Amino acid sequence: MTSRGTPSAEEAGQSAEVLCAELRRSISAHEATIEALGAELAETNRGVVALYAELDDRAEQLRLATELKSRFLSYMSHEFRTPLGAITSLCRILLDQMDGPLTEEQQRQVGFVNDSAVELSAMVNDLLDLAKVDAGRVTISPEWFEMVDLFSALRGMFRPILDGSSVALVFEELDNVPRLYTDHKKLSQILRNFVSNALKFTPEGKVCVSASHDGAGLITFSVTDTGIGISAENQAALFNDFVQIDSPLQKRLKGTGLGLALCRRLGQLLGGDVGVESEPGVGSRFFLTIPVSLPGPGSTDTPRHFAIAAEGAIDASQ
Repeated sequence: MTSRGTPSAEEAGQSAEVLCAELRRSISAHEATIEALGAELAETNRGVVALYAELDDRAEQLRLATELKSRFLSYMSHEFRTPLGAITSLCRILLDQMDGPLTEEQQRQVGFVNDSAVELSAMVNDLLDLAKVDAGRVTISPEWFEMVDLFSALRGMFRPILDGSSVALVFEELDNVPRLYTDHKKLSQILRNFVSNALKFTPEGKVCVSASHDGAGLITFSVTDTGIGISAENQAALFNDFVQIDSPLQKRLKGTGLGLALCRRLGQLLGGDVGVESEPGVGSRFFLTIPVSLPGPGSTDTPRHFAIAAEGAIDASQ
């Protein structure tokens, strides 16, 4: 120290050396930390790469499994159709008593066989449709059409079923509903399923079919019934494959549990989705919301008119 208390040059140099040594140690420690972090990051990157590779492998396995499942369902569905058609045809011949009269008990038993064959045939058709959707083999063929024609065709289809029934099927007036550019066959299939389910689970009362346009390019179709209703805990799984609600009426009517799952897939193919609102003992509302016009080059032709064909599909009439 100098006489005035200031450090000497030698002391200042020693202090600088100490400070430099501390800085070097700090830098070395940081470099080591950075190196460790870099090694850890590299290891993490290798793990991520390996995980992605495993995910790709699992995705490929899942794709192959899905393809095999779809091929199996498609093959089995086609193979089932021929014997089922023969069974229903023979049952119809027997029930019509074309080869001679049947006793009352024989008619009842043949009726059971026929009902079982029809039920199995419906399940086969649903399985085949699901297999086609899952395999990406469903073609969407949109065209312009008027909703009033579609509602009229649906009304005609269900009229024979409602003869003598205690359930009224009402199609509401279509106010401010524009013509649609979508696949009318897929739309009709969804609505037929909704209406069939509503009639099945409405012992008495009313089933109402309606459509509303939100003015922003979306249209919502609703099928509302006064039936048994569905509890909140069961609603979330309704549109999954093979799901059936556990109720006395469900056990008596049976079913495949595939119709609503198919409706969801078809609704998504039409650019929308399906949903349900329900309260036990009050009734249910199943709805489908889709765009008024599917994306793509829409036709500007005059809307065509449709009629229900014998098998329940909707075909264009000349």
